[in-house]
Amino acid sequence: MTRKVRRFSGGVYDLGLQVVWCPKYRRPVLGGRVAERLDELIRAKAEERGWEIIALEVMTDQVHLFVKHDPKSSASYVANQFKGFTSRVLRAEFPHLKSRMPTLWSSSYFAASVGAVSAATVEKYVNTQWERSGEKEKEKEKEARG
Repeated sequence: MTRKVRRFSGGVYDLGLQVVWCPKYRRPVLGGRVAERLDELIRAKAEERGWEIIALEVMTDQVHLFVKHDPKSSASYVANQFKGFTSRVLRAEFPHLKSRMPTLWSSSYFAASVGAVSAATVEKYVNTQWERSGEKEKEKEKEARG
């Protein structure tokens, strides 16, 4: 995947997030028409927010999502936007989801940032800033002059 940065008034960003969540009690209720509708709803919410879905997999007992989001949206906000919206709509459209469980989703989720570079690459970049900018030599010259 090539890096695609987005711009806003305060800067440039490329933020990716992996989010995984499950139905309450890990019940296998996300099959057939429910899974199709859930896929549609997740894509609609992402489009509404201006987020880009890179990958989405709806399994019978869990949802795996890789989404690119804006810098003002935290991981918890992104996860809760998808969970809250889809729960409300799915339970209204599929009454069996309402009668079998007190809530559709478990209160927990997994979220991990996804980047185009590894942690080791970032660490090396940060640790070599003085060398890369030539500032280290300037600093040494200044110290030598006293």
